[in-house]
Amino acid sequence: MTKNKALLVTGGAGFIGANFVLYWMQNNPNDKVVVLDALTYAGNRANLASVESNEFFEFVKGDICDTSLVESLLQEHQIDTIVHFAAESHVDRSITGPDAFIETNIIGTYSLLKAAKKVWIDLPKEAGEAPLEHRFHHVSTDEVYGSLDANDPAFTEDTPYAPNSPYSASKAASDHLVRAYHHTYGLEVTTSNCSNNYGPYHFPEKLIPLIITNILHNKPLPVYGDGQQIRDWLYVEDHARGIELVLKKGRIGENYNIGGHNEWANIDIVELVCEKMNQAFATNTELQEKYPDATSAITGQAEDLITYVTDRAGHDRRYAIDATKTNNELYYKPEETFKSGIAKTIDWYLKNDSWWKTLVER
Repeated sequence: MTKNKALLVTGGAGFIGANFVLYWMQNNPNDKVVVLDALTYAGNRANLASVESNEFFEFVKGDICDTSLVESLLQEHQIDTIVHFAAESHVDRSITGPDAFIETNIIGTYSLLKAAKKVWIDLPKEAGEAPLEHRFHHVSTDEVYGSLDANDPAFTEDTPYAPNSPYSASKAASDHLVRAYHHTYGLEVTTSNCSNNYGPYHFPEKLIPLIITNILHNKPLPVYGDGQQIRDWLYVEDHARGIELVLKKGRIGENYNIGGHNEWANIDIVELVCEKMNQAFATNTELQEKYPDATSAITGQAEDLITYVTDRAGHDRRYAIDATKTNNELYYKPEETFKSGIAKTIDWYLKNDSWWKTLVER
């Protein structure tokens, strides 16, 4: 009989973290899940409303840099698995204010590693016992690999790191710390590097929700440079499914790329969202009443809102994930295509304006 697990999910009120918590609790209903989140601008406890009353769920507001708090949570709840999402993640913000990225992504990860090592390895050793059964899973990004030219092969787990922004550099540093704690101290770790996520609960400053909500307010749709920056896009629930496989089947000490096999240029994404929004308003007159400000979409011309703006500093040209290792070892395959995932995402935002309106108005 499989033992029920007890997870500490850092950043579990954020976009990807919350989707992971909802997915995990639905598919592993007898596992304990404790969320630790500082509820900074991107953290939103409302993301977890559907599980708040679950007896196996607990929310703790706190900072991952508070090592003693993390130690107490690991001990109090007999945590055997940390899934570490907590991170500052917006590239533009890292350019204008890198300090928070260094503090959270590097110092915060170090704090978690220290606490995990102490509770899972050091204290049992001092008591003459074997280390506790454990796993520290670190969620990283494809941006640590740098940028690709148009014809370059996609990133593999062996691609040398070459981060180009304060955000990606801070994530690269945290990846190295996790690796070091495995090789130096024997901490049982895994790391996953994912491509761009999209889906429900995505903070509205990010590209896809920004385009959706701007269309609904008839605001310009900003596109950096020529819009030909290419990203691999992964529906967020497919990411959660991939992490579950890494936790249950992944090899200790290994990195796994989790990708969507969906390379799209930014401008093509914006045009696709415009097309889908035009169709939605054309086929559903209730949307016209609900969102009267969306005049361009109502008239079937959302694409007229596209506005090209000056490219940002250090903007990587292309990211692409080669997930062959994850596919072969863990039998991972995304269930959503980009078009099916976009349709689900747009539908979610159209139906959940009570969630995003307060965030847009901040």
